[in-house]
Amino acid sequence: MAKFFGNLNAVVAAGFVLMLALLFWTNSAENTIGWMTFLHVISGVMWIGLLYYFNFVQIPTMPSVPAELKPGVSKYIAPKALFWFRYGALSTVVTGLLVALLKGYLHEAFTFQEGFRLIGVGMWLALIMAFNVWFVIWPNQKKALGLVEADADTKAKAATTAMIFSRTNTLLSIPMLFAMVLQNLGGAL
Repeated sequence: MAKFFGNLNAVVAAGFVLMLALLFWTNSAENTIGWMTFLHVISGVMWIGLLYYFNFVQIPTMPSVPAELKPGVSKYIAPKALFWFRYGALSTVVTGLLVALLKGYLHEAFTFQEGFRLIGVGMWLALIMAFNVWFVIWPNQKKALGLVEADADTKAKAATTAMIFSRTNTLLSIPMLFAMVLQNLGGAL
């Protein structure tokens, strides 16, 4: 058992095998919207889960990590987590737009038409958050982590900027998730 659970790829593959078994057992294999919605949700869990990891665990803990141990986070953990964070954001946005397109409400949501205001607000907030990830947080994290060359003052300023925009995304994630969940529960605004 330890060998199996010690292999993340095997665990994820087994999860997908179980999902496929459930899919065929329920005769849902041809449900494109269902598949896309599933990919949207799992991508969103990856993205927002890592956003919360950074803001509730890594950022508050780093000041108490001994200096000799900090490179373990900044050179190994943070770059890998930021990879999944960025691509979780990208995948969430792409699959979310595809779900809205397939369900026929993409235009209505982006223009806040009646019955689609909540999902529209959620979508706009998600786009702002994804923009922050790719065009503010990631460029500044590359400097702060030393992935690109920068002097000490630039690294410190970049770390602060990345943190502020990460916290901005944490703030925006609350109404974004509320809007998306409430809309999908049948709420309309």
